[in-house]
Amino acid sequence: MTTEQSGTAPSVAEMVRANRANWDARTPVHVASRFYGLDGSRTAEDWFAPFEWADLGDLAGRDVLHLQCHLGTETAAFAERGAAHTVGLDFSPVSVAEARRLAREAGRTVEFVEADVHDAVGALGGRRFDVVYTGKGALCYLPDLAPWAETVAALLRPGGVLYLVEFHPLLHALGPTPGPDGEELLLRHDYLAGRGPIRSDTPHTYTDGPPVRGATTSFEWRHGLGEVLSAVAAAGLRIERVRETELLPWKRFAAMVPGDNGWWRLPEAEPIVPLLFAVRAVAT
Repeated sequence: MTTEQSGTAPSVAEMVRANRANWDARTPVHVASRFYGLDGSRTAEDWFAPFEWADLGDLAGRDVLHLQCHLGTETAAFAERGAAHTVGLDFSPVSVAEARRLAREAGRTVEFVEADVHDAVGALGGRRFDVVYTGKGALCYLPDLAPWAETVAALLRPGGVLYLVEFHPLLHALGPTPGPDGEELLLRHDYLAGRGPIRSDTPHTYTDGPPVRGATTSFEWRHGLGEVLSAVAAAGLRIERVRETELLPWKRFAAMVPGDNGWWRLPEAEPIVPLLFAVRAVAT
């Protein structure tokens, strides 16, 4: 019997196990979805905003690690852009198996490793990288950012770059509410941490496709922008750049309209608010 079944709050370890089972169950839905476009309708480049490549710089000859990579849809782009060696790491064995299959069928030389992000140093045999990339729905599955940031620092060579591109905490705080002129976006959820993880139990994910079967429960943690930046700085990484943008790689709200690079933004009549942020930090 789990602690949830007994009526007590689950431990962090149990919540992480629930998340892993949930991502295992999500994977076949995502593989079959139009959203991921694994039939060739989307390319690896589609998952990146133009400013990301400007911030990352030339990847030729560099070793790149993508943490919490899921199906490796973004990971593939680093190999295509000439990285010397590209590695994707994820805690879902089903996701890793699919990522390996997709890379093999596409003829890409990409290594995928199954491990929790906090175990990445050991799972990768102490290897260090020139670039560690992560985000776009990754940090919300981490209960504490301090050990995560310390892990990232241990994975980087001196002068290596952490590049984090993540959904803005303001985005998570907004929610559509019926109004006299249609749906309005209002602050409906916490921006900051403090009330513990948010439990979700739903057969639907952020993609199209059939319902998730089996493990539908997941847990997410809120992390404000200050918490993220403080964790990165405390781990000894020098923050060089912080970006905030109104663009998103998918249509989160019904009112959103196409923006740059096939991405999405709120209509011109709406306030310009940050929906995504990026951090470039360097190991000293």
